[in-house]
Amino acid sequence: MSTQPVKFYQTGTFTVGNRLLAPEQRSVQASIDRSNSLNSGHRACQGCGEALGARYAVDAAMRATNKQIIAANATGCLEVFSTPYPETSWQLPWIHSLFGNTAAVGTGIAAALKVKGKKETRVIAQGGDGGTTDIGFGCLSGMFERNDDVLYICYDNGAYMNTGVQRSSATPGAARTATTMAVGEDPGAAFGQGKNLPLIAMAHEIPYVATATVADLRDLEAKVEKAMTMHGARYLHVLVPCPLGWGAASSDTILLARLARETGIFPVFEAVHGEVTGVTKIRRRMPVEEYLKPQRRFAHLFGKGGRPGTIAQIQADADRNIRRFGLLDAVEA
Repeated sequence: MSTQPVKFYQTGTFTVGNRLLAPEQRSVQASIDRSNSLNSGHRACQGCGEALGARYAVDAAMRATNKQIIAANATGCLEVFSTPYPETSWQLPWIHSLFGNTAAVGTGIAAALKVKGKKETRVIAQGGDGGTTDIGFGCLSGMFERNDDVLYICYDNGAYMNTGVQRSSATPGAARTATTMAVGEDPGAAFGQGKNLPLIAMAHEIPYVATATVADLRDLEAKVEKAMTMHGARYLHVLVPCPLGWGAASSDTILLARLARETGIFPVFEAVHGEVTGVTKIRRRMPVEEYLKPQRRFAHLFGKGGRPGTIAQIQADADRNIRRFGLLDAVEA
């Protein structure tokens, strides 16, 4: 998937300024016509990857549908920081569901719209990794199996951040959380547990599955807009670093998202009906230590004596992703 054919990169960075691009090539947020669907005034933490990802994703969906969107939102950080009673930062029809039934609520909205003959109005459902990979997994699988006309967006920050940073089934191995403490012979979250939900979604052979990060917001916007041209069940999994839960500087959110991709820890790809159709190649391959060190949730891997064996295991997992998805050009591989 090509989202940036013009590459006028600023010196020493991967950034490209909107002013160097034709208006039709600029991002949704660069346009005065943006919807501001998630508006200012919310209570997200500084550097919140989820707030950034949701703002871009929902505005892209609004542009793709001429602002004909209804959103269902699971309990979690995104819901809590955006709708402290009696206020809201949302500027679109928005429904707060329970923690675990967002996909079912989205399905119900889509069914009601179909009965009413409102074909132009589309539905998105949103949740964090806890409400998606854990509590809401059954409802989401049902949505996939029925091929309901809903785009489900998971904002993955790797734990239950809103309730105290407890482990979810998206928490990476060795990460410290409130329920996977950095103690004992194998500190942090256990390896070999959890779920790779993008692959599970692909196994349902639904029309569209994609991953994205907040390090490449053009790619995120493009994938949302592409998903909104399709009908049936669609799934988008977005990596959104959490400064609080990850123990990282609020200014490092984009850096960490980029390093997750450049190390191979988080492969960025898209798939149609279960077949991978495109990947974002790694531009500059980095060792996993570069991603792990800025996060206090992995500090125990670099303390006295360190844990080189654990780091090697994380590197092996990243290397497997690189091979599985072909994230390097043949010469570099």
